[in-house]
Amino acid sequence: MGRLGGILILSCFFHTLLAHNDFYTSIGQMTDLLYIEKDLVTSLKDYIKAEESKLDQVKKWADKLDSLTSTATQDPEGFLGHPVNAFKLMKRLNTEWGDLENMVLKDTSDGFISNLTIQRQYFPTDEDQTGAAKALLRLQDTYMLDANTISIGNLPGVTHKSPMTVEDCYELGKISYTDADYYHTELWMTQALKQLDEGEESPIDKTTVIDYLSYAIYQQGELERALELTKRLLKLDPTHQRANGNLKYFEFQLEKQRKQEEVQKAKATQTSQVKLNDTEKREAQRKRSKDPLPERKVYERLCRGEGIKMTPRRQSRLFCRYYDNDHNPHFLLAPVKQEDEWDKPRIVRFHEIISDSEIAKVKELAKPRLRRATISNPITGVLETAHYRISKRRATVHDPQTGKLTTALYRVSKSAWLTAYEHPMIEKINQRIEDLTGLEMDTAEELQVANYGVGGQYEPHFDFGRKDEPDAFKELGTGNRIATWLFYMSDVAAGGATVFPDVGAAVWPKKGTAVFWYNLFPSGEGDYSTRHAACPVLVGNKWVSNKWIHERGQEFRRPCALDETAS
Repeated sequence: MGRLGGILILSCFFHTLLAHNDFYTSIGQMTDLLYIEKDLVTSLKDYIKAEESKLDQVKKWADKLDSLTSTATQDPEGFLGHPVNAFKLMKRLNTEWGDLENMVLKDTSDGFISNLTIQRQYFPTDEDQTGAAKALLRLQDTYMLDANTISIGNLPGVTHKSPMTVEDCYELGKISYTDADYYHTELWMTQALKQLDEGEESPIDKTTVIDYLSYAIYQQGELERALELTKRLLKLDPTHQRANGNLKYFEFQLEKQRKQEEVQKAKATQTSQVKLNDTEKREAQRKRSKDPLPERKVYERLCRGEGIKMTPRRQSRLFCRYYDNDHNPHFLLAPVKQEDEWDKPRIVRFHEIISDSEIAKVKELAKPRLRRATISNPITGVLETAHYRISKRRATVHDPQTGKLTTALYRVSKSAWLTAYEHPMIEKINQRIEDLTGLEMDTAEELQVANYGVGGQYEPHFDFGRKDEPDAFKELGTGNRIATWLFYMSDVAAGGATVFPDVGAAVWPKKGTAVFWYNLFPSGEGDYSTRHAACPVLVGNKWVSNKWIHERGQEFRRPCALDETAS
């Protein structure tokens, strides 16, 4: 196939990606970019070969003429006395040098540049790059990783180790600086400086890194360290205008501080220079960013596998069993494996409940349609696109339950909805859920497939609509979400757990399994202990699919109870 044919095929392929912006929110769609980059490398190599071939011809010409002119200039008149030599000189200068000029001027980059130009319009955007960078920072915080561990690529469960360059570390620090996140600015500029001090070659120089680092440290109240770094910067560049100004300012502020200490010794511990540890700096940054989510610490601890509140006595009451849902005909001869994951709320896991071939088909159907995930607006009940921008100042919304401003939900993933009539396998999966839960699927929402992106997560939320959300799911007309069924369609090397902060529970992804829990008590009241979150994916690619089951149609399958909180 000619180069033009290849370009046309790629152009068509990219048109399928046109709607797939926000690449960083879906690892599944990011894989397409690897093949695109591979094709660009092939195109670049073709260009290099063409250039090398051209240069080889030019070199041969130059070598030939170098030998000829060296001989000719030793005795110019004698050389030109030979009529053939005189003729060939005229021919070379009149014709052959012109041919050489045309060959040198011939642009062999046309194919590569055309290919690159066509594809560039579909490349990831600045938002993707920034989003991926902030995902790394989010992972760093959630899993308490130091910058050096991330930089050398020493993450748990990694198969393809990828170290970071000085430029990579600098980019993370700069993005943090832009958001006035001086805590992460310090971490990553320090790492960039460390790698420069160890001799790594980089277009980023030490003065640039130290300039950012000293200011970030100053903003966190460490004047003495900021002053020391400024002095180091001036040793590298004595004419650095900003550093000279900062030197005088820092010295003035420190002298002022010392005088205050002398006057008020009683307040010395409050006014003296204190070196904060990383945990204290992180908390200070959270206060600056006005993050109002009090459960964040609990959520992040559970994501790390810490703070799980299952006692040995309660653990002893959790069992595994073969389950056929009261002799359901589909499972009478081949009951499924069921395991108790948690007691209150009761969370059960079904093992080997979806096959590899079914997972592959679901992913195949969903991947072309993956779009930004939707969440239910707690005020209007309308499904809306989830937010992805992870910024210093998190968005806040009015919580109808408490009447207070609370943090808006952020979900870094893409999802697609699959209906039963699209493929027999989807109908078969829906029937399996009905057989095992005993709940009506006709009023359930369609099967939602989600693929999480870099650091993919879904912050703490309820699946059901609360009392002060009368319009929740109103447009569906099927009542509240009575239960949640969640398939895990991939193993995750590290991270990606489903956690329940209020009860200290954590459920880890395992390919081919599904977990199930009721969101509502039999009385119809919401079970607030089911508030849950999807932890950031540290290493790996997380695919899930879920079925939200609604109240309508369950009247005889799960009868109401008078006790509001009876299970």
